[in-house]
Amino acid sequence: MMVRFLIFGLMMAAQTVYALEPAVAPGLLATAVARPLLDQDPAVAAARAGLEVARQEAGILDQSPYEWTAKALTQRRTVAAGGHYGEWNLGIERGLRLPAKGAADRQLGEATMGEARARYGESVHDAARELMALWLDWLAAEQAQALAQASLTAVRANLAAVDKRVKAGDASRLDANLARAELAEQRRLANDAKTQASTSRARLSARFPGLVTEPAPLPLPLALDQNDGFWSRRILAESDEIKIVEAQVAKTEAQAERERASRIPDPTLGVYTASEVGGRERISGVTISIPLPGGLRTARSAKAVAAQEVATHALEFKRRQLETEIAGELATARGAYESMQIAAEGAKAVQEIANLTQRAYSLGEGDLQTLLLARRQASAAANSALQAQLVALKAWYGLLVDAHLVWDLERD
Repeated sequence: MMVRFLIFGLMMAAQTVYALEPAVAPGLLATAVARPLLDQDPAVAAARAGLEVARQEAGILDQSPYEWTAKALTQRRTVAAGGHYGEWNLGIERGLRLPAKGAADRQLGEATMGEARARYGESVHDAARELMALWLDWLAAEQAQALAQASLTAVRANLAAVDKRVKAGDASRLDANLARAELAEQRRLANDAKTQASTSRARLSARFPGLVTEPAPLPLPLALDQNDGFWSRRILAESDEIKIVEAQVAKTEAQAERERASRIPDPTLGVYTASEVGGRERISGVTISIPLPGGLRTARSAKAVAAQEVATHALEFKRRQLETEIAGELATARGAYESMQIAAEGAKAVQEIANLTQRAYSLGEGDLQTLLLARRQASAAANSALQAQLVALKAWYGLLVDAHLVWDLERD
């Protein structure tokens, strides 16, 4: 029954027109269910908190790093053959950030915010990938348990047929013992499948607590109708990994501009007033001080320019690296889809052989060893078809997640 369902699903999938909408992802968790799970993920929450840190950092960079400095001086003047006079001097001064440096600082703040946003998007993407994988593993484990139960039922039917032939004198006690041993082995496999299903469910619930849902049949992937160029462009455009490196390049550019502007020192302006000779003289004035630049500022600027070049090459490397990964994922998805179809066809053929062998044995026209072998092959083929389906699903859903076509990922 499970194999027939698999074949029917493949036939239906082949007739489906692929469209880039979340609704074409059959069996995937609904957005209303998945988004709260992703938003509550600790890594996503940490990245979301990092946005506020970056926002504060951008605000700091937007402001001048200088503060007002107040100065006060008091002294006593003694004149030879004269009197003693109290004197004082009060002033206030502040450094002035040059306009080019302010613009570079604001550019650096914007790049910092861009990197934080990209890191937040990447954390959501990683959580989505993990949720998708754990969800499919659980569905596959539940379906494997159903296959194991179906095999167990078939083995019990084999034992009943053997017992019937033993009573009729057409089979030996050895055949009955072999059938019972096969039943014990199948019971063990069914228990292992049950344990695996419970384990997969526990992992999913522990990683994403709050998920309340019932198991459903493992969905079937759809064929990739779009060409590789489309998928590559889409995934690269939505890649938060690329956006992180792009933001880092923007940061190095802003830092290079800042160091270039820092070759001209910021001036410090101030005003003061003073009283001398016991108040008989009053002085007011303006002060300006400018550091004399040295070779250190030029060296820092050159270092920043070199760092900018490093970041630019790192961006190109990351882009090529992702293009390579995307090409591999696309080839895997297309190959896995074909393998799934082949495995399903093979499972159907082996299942028919097992059914014919079962019928022949019941009529006394076959031996038990052939029947047991046919049943084992049918069970193995069904499980292989299930695993091929799981691999194809992970490859297909992985492309949808990377392209931000499900769960409103593009908004992040």
